[in-house]
Amino acid sequence: HGTGTKSNDQTETAAIKRVFGNHAYSMSISSTKSTHAHCLGAASALEMIACVMAIQEDVVPPTANYREPDPACDLDITPNVPRERKVRVAMSNAFAMGGTNAVLAFRQV
Repeated sequence: HGTGTKSNDQTETAAIKRVFGNHAYSMSISSTKSTHAHCLGAASALEMIACVMAIQEDVVPPTANYREPDPACDLDITPNVPRERKVRVAMSNAFAMGGTNAVLAFRQV
């Protein structure tokens, strides 16, 4: 989870591109916080559950209320409705105040 600000979204997009290169454009991106709000300490736990369920159900959760794409965030955002597709790996990025960051990755076994 991030702050949901334009700056944070652009920074997260740039980080995803840097890590995954051209593969970043074939991944479905979603922000689950848009559906469950910011639950403070529980936010990452909810996102972990969303990752596991996405893998189990082969559904990418939506980014709710997604209206205007930011050209700097040019990845495949999943807007407003869930997307059915094979999900083998899911990742949750957590960026907290003060620069504390963590990433959890889950893989189908």
